[in-house]
Amino acid sequence: MRVVKRNGDIEAFDQAKIRNAISKANHESSKKLTDSMIDNIVKKIVDTIRDPYSKYDSDRVGIEDIQDLVENNLIDTGYAEVAKKYIIYRYQREMVRSFNNRNQEAMSLIAGTNEELYKENSNKNSELVSTMRDYLAGIICKEMAQGMYPKDICDAHKAGIIHLHDSDYAPFMPLHNCGLINLEDMLQNGTVISGTLIEKPHSFRTACTIVTQIITQVASNQYGLTLLPY
Repeated sequence: MRVVKRNGDIEAFDQAKIRNAISKANHESSKKLTDSMIDNIVKKIVDTIRDPYSKYDSDRVGIEDIQDLVENNLIDTGYAEVAKKYIIYRYQREMVRSFNNRNQEAMSLIAGTNEELYKENSNKNSELVSTMRDYLAGIICKEMAQGMYPKDICDAHKAGIIHLHDSDYAPFMPLHNCGLINLEDMLQNGTVISGTLIEKPHSFRTACTIVTQIITQVASNQYGLTLLPY
C-alpha cells in the first residue's frame, strides 16, 4: 500500500502516522479516546482502504482520502470534540502549506526563475515591477480559483494533464480576453458605450473620437490584448 501526496509524490503507507494525528487531536480534547479506541479507529480505516470492494485502489490511496476517513470515523465514535480538533489541525496544516507554496512561488517570481508564470502571459514584460506586482496578485487569485473549479479539474491541472489558462482571472469572471474589435461595424451601424447609444459619425474627427472611446471601454473591461483590424 502506497500513499499519494498532494504534490504527486508517492511514499509507503504508514498507519502510525494516522495514529499520531488522532493522538494529537485527542490530547487537546477534554473528553478523550482510550488507546484501544484509537487503535480500533486506525484498524477500521486501514481495513476500509484495503477492502477490495471499496472505492480505493488496491495499491495506493490519496492523502486527503485518508484524512477524510479519519474525520468520518472520529465523528462516528461520538467524540465530536476530538473530531473538531482534528479538523482544525488539518485546516491549519493546509494554511501552512498554502503560505509556504505561495511564498516560494512569489520568491521565484522575484528571482526571475518562475518560468510557468512568465509563459502564462508572454506579452508582458516580467522584469517590470508593475508586471511583478500583477503576477503576485495573480498568485492569490489562483488560490481562490481552486475553490471555484471542480476538484477533478484542479487535480488534472496539478498533474499536468490539462492546463487552466489564466486561472488567476477566474474570480472576476465573466471577463473577456484578447478582444478583436470590429470598428467598421461599430462606426457604420453605431454602437453602445456605457449604456449610451453612439450613432454613426458624420466626420473623420468624430469617428476618431469614437474609436478611442471604444478602445478604452474594451480594454477596461477585459484582460489581455486589444486587437484592431488594419
